[in-house]
Amino acid sequence: MQINATIKSLPCVPNFSSEESLQSVESLRLGKYTEWFNDVISTDISDKCENVLSRLSEKHGCKTVEIVIPELHEMRIAHIISIGSEALCAPTPDCDDGKGERLTYDTRTNLALFRSFTAADYVAAQRLRRRLMYFHMEIFKKVDIIVTPTTGMTAPRIPPSALKVGRLICKFQVFSYTHLLPDIISYGVRNLMRFIINANLLGLPAVTIPVGYDKQGLPIGMQLIGRPWCEASILRLAATIEETCAEPKKKPLQYYEILKGN
Repeated sequence: MQINATIKSLPCVPNFSSEESLQSVESLRLGKYTEWFNDVISTDISDKCENVLSRLSEKHGCKTVEIVIPELHEMRIAHIISIGSEALCAPTPDCDDGKGERLTYDTRTNLALFRSFTAADYVAAQRLRRRLMYFHMEIFKKVDIIVTPTTGMTAPRIPPSALKVGRLICKFQVFSYTHLLPDIISYGVRNLMRFIINANLLGLPAVTIPVGYDKQGLPIGMQLIGRPWCEASILRLAATIEETCAEPKKKPLQYYEILKGN
């Protein structure tokens, strides 16, 4: 994953602002699964993204095509098992001899959940991954790019207690353990990670572009997902959205320049 302030600031890419580049986005077919697209906490998110689609249609002739992405629930499960298994393996050398106690409680809770996955679970997830890739390649026969909001909610408020014990562990105070695991999955995946599972699990190229703000002034993003090896297409469309559709950027009251490290 690469973070840049704008598409223009990406290193080693063509001039996406040129007339030739802008013409290449004309008549693109944008796939939208409406039921999934609107599955957000606030309608501010879906409304902003809908506005972008309307402007792309008016100014560049892009066509929004209704699609259906099958087995989203199964995809979430396959994603959790796949990514969770990899996450469990990654920190092992750094967690020997009690070093794992340095991890926050929410991280340790997730790792404990991941340890319940079996080899059979992982193999089943990879078989499902191949099936889901087939579904997506069939969709890409009808559309050029899949469009979604970037997240199902804007940035959540972090309670003071989370700075000490982590975000998920706060829910121990409210829910019994039997209700905790579904809640972890619901909060992390269904709200914040809802729309990035496709690209993350299937390895599809994707980019997110800021497109506006909600009523609280929190940023809203729109995601573009392309077929394999079609990074240029999503970058061209992203540059077009930045130039013709996105609202002027504004800094929040508390701002940290992550790209400059200060």
